[in-house]
Amino acid sequence: MPPSVRRVVEAAARKGVVVEIVETEGSRSAEDAASALGTVVGRIVKSLVFMGRESARPVLLLVSGSNRVDEAAVAVGLGEPIRRATAEEVREATGFAIGGVSPFGRPENLRILMDEDLFAHPTVWAAAGTPRHVFEIVPLALRSAVSARVLRVASKT
Repeated sequence: MPPSVRRVVEAAARKGVVVEIVETEGSRSAEDAASALGTVVGRIVKSLVFMGRESARPVLLLVSGSNRVDEAAVAVGLGEPIRRATAEEVREATGFAIGGVSPFGRPENLRILMDEDLFAHPTVWAAAGTPRHVFEIVPLALRSAVSARVLRVASKT
């Protein structure tokens, strides 16, 4: 098990969550991940990092794979405009590379917003530290374990 995946498993366990890691062939998109897992794209959690334009503080958005981020809506929820983080900012903010950003195993002070549309599914699939590793979790358990604030973070595509 790669060190980044082990970090996710251990961090989840500290929050009282047992995750079963599934290794895939990797994916470049939520659509690829859904296909590899035999599920619908809406059940894929896209972990996207944005930066506050005024505060320069990172925020992790957990977005349904079928949605696109509505930056204006997120700005209202955060109280400041946002911009997409660079690859370097993503790694600095989360400890993961793009494609493997997990809601578990990242710095505790990272703000997290969760797309309300994820709650339309009994379970969702999130990255587990690499683009090849994922885990399945009940959305409410994910929200509770990572202290995410739920709001409409996305617009329908």
